[in-house]
Amino acid sequence: MFSATGVNVDGNFITQISSTRVVQPPAEAFQPMAEVEAPAGIDNLESWPRWFVGRETELERLDAAVIAQESVVVAAVHGLGGVGKSSLVAYWAGKHPHGCAPIVWIRADSLAGVEQGLAGFAARLQPALAEALTVEDLAERGLQWLASHTGWLLILDNVEDPADIDALLARARTGRVLITGRLSVPWQADAMVISLDVLAVDKAEELLTGLITAGGPRDLDGVAELCEALGYLPLAVKQAGAYLAQARFTSPHAYLQLLNDQPGLTFDRAAAGTDPQRTIARIWRVTLDRIAETDPAAVELLRILAWYAPDNIPLPLCRSTTDPVTGDAALGLLTVYSMIIPDPTGKGLSIHRLVQAVARTPDPTDLHRDSVSIERARTVAADTLHNTLPNWQDPTTWPIWRSLLPHIEALTSHPASDDIDSLTVQIAAIRNTAGLFLEGQGQHASASNYFHHALTARRRILGDDHPDTLHSRSNLAGTYESAGRITEATTLYKQIFEDSERIMGSDHPDTLNSRNNLAGAYESAGRAAEAITLYKQTLADRQRIRGSDHPDTLGSRNNLASAYETVGRTAEAILLYEQTLTDLERVLGENHPDVLVSRNNLAYTYESAGRIAEAITLHEQTVADSERILGNDHPDTLLSRNNLASAYASAGRVAEAITLHKQTLTDRQRILGSDHPDTLRSRNNLASAYESAGRTAEAITLYEQTLDDRLRILGVDHPDTLRSRNNLATTYGSAGRVAEAILLFEQIRTDSERILGVDHPDTLRSHNSLAAVYREVGRINDAILLHAQTLIHRQRVLGPDHPDTLTSQLSLATDYRVAGQEQEAIPLYERVLDDCVRVLGPDHPLTVRAREDLASARK
Repeated sequence: MFSATGVNVDGNFITQISSTRVVQPPAEAFQPMAEVEAPAGIDNLESWPRWFVGRETELERLDAAVIAQESVVVAAVHGLGGVGKSSLVAYWAGKHPHGCAPIVWIRADSLAGVEQGLAGFAARLQPALAEALTVEDLAERGLQWLASHTGWLLILDNVEDPADIDALLARARTGRVLITGRLSVPWQADAMVISLDVLAVDKAEELLTGLITAGGPRDLDGVAELCEALGYLPLAVKQAGAYLAQARFTSPHAYLQLLNDQPGLTFDRAAAGTDPQRTIARIWRVTLDRIAETDPAAVELLRILAWYAPDNIPLPLCRSTTDPVTGDAALGLLTVYSMIIPDPTGKGLSIHRLVQAVARTPDPTDLHRDSVSIERARTVAADTLHNTLPNWQDPTTWPIWRSLLPHIEALTSHPASDDIDSLTVQIAAIRNTAGLFLEGQGQHASASNYFHHALTARRRILGDDHPDTLHSRSNLAGTYESAGRITEATTLYKQIFEDSERIMGSDHPDTLNSRNNLAGAYESAGRAAEAITLYKQTLADRQRIRGSDHPDTLGSRNNLASAYETVGRTAEAILLYEQTLTDLERVLGENHPDVLVSRNNLAYTYESAGRIAEAITLHEQTVADSERILGNDHPDTLLSRNNLASAYASAGRVAEAITLHKQTLTDRQRILGSDHPDTLRSRNNLASAYESAGRTAEAITLYEQTLDDRLRILGVDHPDTLRSRNNLATTYGSAGRVAEAILLFEQIRTDSERILGVDHPDTLRSHNSLAAVYREVGRINDAILLHAQTLIHRQRVLGPDHPDTLTSQLSLATDYRVAGQEQEAIPLYERVLDDCVRVLGPDHPLTVRAREDLASARK
């Protein structure tokens, strides 16, 4: 390398021009390079950028490297194209005292570039030789000078192939060398390696602001958003800043809109007076050319990765090929060229968002970005992601799901260059499955958004009557119900049921499912009678069509039992639950998860019926079996533990209830997250246990925290939010903060009537609570009026034997007693006691309370 092409004759350096003529070079050509002194002012350092921000740590590392390192290569700066490697080294060499001279800057992106750089250096050392010697001869003299002098600083910028500088480094050993390049490869064993990342957020914003306002004050609306969209990449920020500096009537916000609307034009646009080759699109094109020469599959993989989120891409998404060796080789090559950044744990990687944006944007002038290749990559990305999605119902897969969600969002939100129906169906399937996971996690708004988009796509492609379209509508209705949007859920479920009957017939399993879902929505809406009618019809049809032992039939019996329990038909509910549990154990086996759920439901109904001892025994058995079968961290195990704690509280075992509620809350926060609805329920239940223990201040604090979180997560109109407000108001009353309690109860009454309806059980419950507080503050006439109204509504809606109806009678009797109207109070107490004994049994807590109140009234 760099050997002279002239002829050496007896030590005389002669350049052979032709066979007939020999030209004697200037005398300087015969001077040994060891004797040539470098004149002042021959540095060819690239001009450092006018606007340079941040990088304090990297500058300090370069200072330390030059002082401490013994090797010739003191530091190698590598990173993505456009990240500012050259700017960093130029700024450091020009502004920091390093004591090296001369400074030789060589653009080392090819072997020819290295040779040209050395030749230029030799020509600056001896200008008389610039025209007399060939490039090869000059390069050799430049290298000889470096090899025979000390104290110099050589900057090899943008090295693409380490082999291009091997010979140079082998001979030039007496100075200092800094290397920049995209390649993350080892240079010398003791050389400092500086991996350059994007700018810090504040520094990127400072850089863009400085560039825009260099000519005077400007509209800076959108600076932060634009920097974020550019991924804080210095070259992209400078490119945007240069354009905005000239386009004085364009704001950063408008440029961001341009970036979104015309990404191809924006990525490749250079401002007037700037190097047209220094745009992000053109810089990366050179890198991709080099990568494609080695492995075209790596470029294809980059196009696939462009459709995911930029950070923490799991390895399964990076291996679209069936050959892991080929896939790993492609990943390795992209890593070497700094196009991707591997996670230190080896579980995934990251890629700059602008690399992705460029790779997704078709450009007919770029062989790596033709529209066919980009669309093919999107299809592969969708297939790979869809095939990676695990079972959303298995809690052990939830960490995987959480790692995939950003990539689902990215893939499904990036527009395709050409909407292909088959691909859109795949995207719809991904959205639908993601919606199911999010719904299970209590993230109703996000789930609703995914279901809505999946439904829109399926309607357009498959039609309104396709089974997948009906499933999407059902999923959306389910999310409405979970979010407390009961009216919308009921309307949609009814439409789905009617369409299913029309399309598939009354006996199709999907039609029966839709009728079951409609019944559930009626139950949530407080329309219990209609729910029971539909549940009965569905149960009868499932028994006829699928048989008595089919899981769907057993599920219908469970749902009907739940509706019976809701309306206070506790004895019927218990009987049906017991029958269902027996059949489930026979059909599925005692260790099946559905058996555990059924046992939990039966225990809960025992508690409602006042059979507390039986409830606790069954709850304890269910907890033990759930821990053994499902594991301590399974959501159903946590639910069983929560229900056992509540049963302890009902039995007066408050200390045990508090301990178990605390443990369940801690576990739910760890497993489900602080914002999951089940976690919020645990916090609410712990507050209730505190209240039962007389720890009112702690209860209020926890109720207030739960209410704040439900307002933030579920919204002001969600039924759970209304329940939190009701619980807090009740505890305010217990704490003597009666004015606050009344104000909150009156607000709840108005909101419950608006959201749930006048006849909803929760609305009637809020009426009853408000009336009780009226009585506490001496507003006895208001209490009597509201309790009487609530009783009439409950008798009509729930029936005369419902526990809530009996509670209303007992409350009204107490109002009469407080008002001194014993002639009305005692007969009502007597009727309530008789009804409680008949309906609930002599030992039910409500029966005991009625007996005690009657005895007190008779004194």
